[in-house]
Formats: sequence, structure tokens, C-alpha cells
Amino acid sequence: MLTEHQSGGRTVWVDLYNPTNAEIGQACTDYAIDIPPREQLEEIEFSSRLQYEDGTLTISVPLTPHNRNGGEDVTSPIGFVLTRDLLVTVRFSQLNTFDAITARVKRRERGAPDIFLVILEAMIDYAADRLEELRAEALRISHRIFHKNMQDPKANKVAQMNRMLRETLVELGDMGERLSYIRDMLLVLQRAIPYVAEHGDGWMDASIKARLKMAGADVQSLNEYEVHLIDKLQFLLDADLGFISTEQNDLFKVLTIASVVGIPPVLVAGIYGMNFHFMPELGWLYGYPYGLVLIIVSALLPLWWFKSKGWWE
Repeated sequence: MLTEHQSGGRTVWVDLYNPTNAEIGQACTDYAIDIPPREQLEEIEFSSRLQYEDGTLTISVPLTPHNRNGGEDVTSPIGFVLTRDLLVTVRFSQLNTFDAITARVKRRERGAPDIFLVILEAMIDYAADRLEELRAEALRISHRIFHKNMQDPKANKVAQMNRMLRETLVELGDMGERLSYIRDMLLVLQRAIPYVAEHGDGWMDASIKARLKMAGADVQSLNEYEVHLIDKLQFLLDADLGFISTEQNDLFKVLTIASVVGIPPVLVAGIYGMNFHFMPELGWLYGYPYGLVLIIVSALLPLWWFKSKGWWE
């Protein structure tokens, strides 16, 4: 689908949404400009993402639109072909910010570089919003992991705690994946903004250059904050794995205590269960109660020892 936006009676922005190769070829002919196909926009090397030739900037940015229906996020490239007088955008998914961008562009007359900055600023705002969402999720998980009730064995059943810890692992993995998508976009923008400022210096006015400089500073700060979030997620992952390891150690401790406590009673029962003819206790009147008491005492003594050593609470 092709949408034209005009300013001052001339076309300044052409938006190609999910175009076919034939539609891209027709647009190249109509606007006398070279528009890359999707295969080229998806290439990951920076020499393909950032190109400048004959006054035309070609930029490809990986963008992951937020899936509000609960499905998985899918990365899709968005391409920009920018000249002094025309901006062409090529996108293959419905981006959440484009309705707001279109409304902002229609408020007043704008040139192609100005519209490019509007889209760029919206993408930066979108990345900041996604990072804020991830920060809120990280704080919620941190509160869940380190809440004082986690440390109270009476307040949590073992099965429920183990289930919660496994679910937390899945959430942290999903957050790490979404954070990597944002990082991919920010890394490209970090290289693209100074690239545009350098090659468009001759035909961009002072206000556009100032906005580009501000956008570059914003991307730099978001990159630094993204590194902070990565460290936070790694810390939460280590903590969650630590709690899982602690739960497993507690289980092994219980099994160890049970096996050690069971050894003395089995030994006593084994001794008095031998069918030798000459056994002094065999004819005792109170031999049976004596054997039961000895079994119970032999089981209680290891428990007392573990308790005194702090193994068992």
C-alpha cells in the first residue's frame, strides 16, 4: 500500500506499507529514486544499512513492534530513502507509532528532513517506552524474588515456590529477548544519526541539525540505560538460579538426614532379627519393649545431633 503526503503542493513523503517487489519497482520509476527491497533492508552489516550516493541517504533500521495481542514480537526492518526534497519509508509491519506520526506531520507543512526527524524521534520515544516497561517488569520480579515471604518456609509450599522460580526464569528469558531487539535498533540508530548529520550537512537547516544532535544524545543515554537493564536482568537471573540451587540443596539435606537417621534403627533391628540359637536377649521378658525403645532412641539421637549442629530447624 502506498500513501503520499504533500506539503506546499508537492509530495514530500511516500509511505510504502508491506509493498511487493513490483510496487517497489513502480515507485522507483514514479519518483526517480532507488528504493531497496526487503531482502536488502534485512542485511545486518552496516555497509548495507547505511548508504549515501548522489545526495540520497538510504537507511535500514530493525524495529520490533509491540505485540499487544499477547503473541511473540517479530523484528521487521523499516527503510528510509531520504533526499533534500523527498522521504520514502518502506515498512512491512503495522508500527504502533505511525498513526501518531502521520497526525503530527499533518499539523503543518514540513520538508522531507523534518518528517524524517519526526519519525526518528518517535522511534526513540518508542524505545524509551519499551525500556521503561522492562524496568517496571524487572522491579516486579525483583520484589517477588527478594520478598521477605520467600525466606519464610511456613509461608510458601515447596511446590509453589519451585513453580514460581521456574516461571520467573521464563519471564527473565523473555525480557532478555525483548531487550536484545531494542538493543539492535539503538545500535543502528547510534550509527545512523551521525551518518545522516555528516552527509546531510549541506542541505539540512540549523534546526534539523540541532534536533539530530539531541536525538543522538537521547540514543546514547538509552544505550547506557539498556546496559544497566542487562546487568539488572543478569543479577535477577543469578539470584533466581541461586534460589533454585538453595531449594535443591534443602531437598538433598532432607534426604541426607532421613537416610542417616534410618541407619541406626535398621542396624538394631538387623542385630536382633538374627536367628542365632544362643542370644542372651532372646529369653528376656522385656526384650521386645527393650528392642523397640532402642530403635526409637537410635533414631532420635541422630536427629538431636543434626539439630545441635544447625542442619535441621
